[in-house]
Amino acid sequence: MSQEKTRYSDTELQEFKELIQRKLHEANEDYELLRSSLSNSDNHGTDDTGRTFNMMEDGSQTLSREEVAQLSARQEKFVQNLQHALTRIENKTYGICRVTGKLIPKERLMLVPHATMSIEAKNIQKD
Repeated sequence: MSQEKTRYSDTELQEFKELIQRKLHEANEDYELLRSSLSNSDNHGTDDTGRTFNMMEDGSQTLSREEVAQLSARQEKFVQNLQHALTRIENKTYGICRVTGKLIPKERLMLVPHATMSIEAKNIQKD
């Protein structure tokens, strides 16, 4: 008689922790790049570009800044989700679906390490 696992082993949690820490490092680097591009700290020497060129670029620059701001906000949320996943690992609750209470398949967590719901639970939400 086989008993269903209720949580991932400490070894498995350590594997997830290492994966998440790598992703978190990359995500923080990307977030910092986005933030620095918003602050114009790297203007590539275009401050003295002619006024006519600057006026034509104003519209596209505004749109671009809005897109970068949205990307930055999404990246910040991703970083927070990864940090929350690390907390769940420390609490040994990582990988447990918050809707069904069952373990989220390891394959899903390897692709989306900050997932808090199984595909089954996501499908239930859609209905």
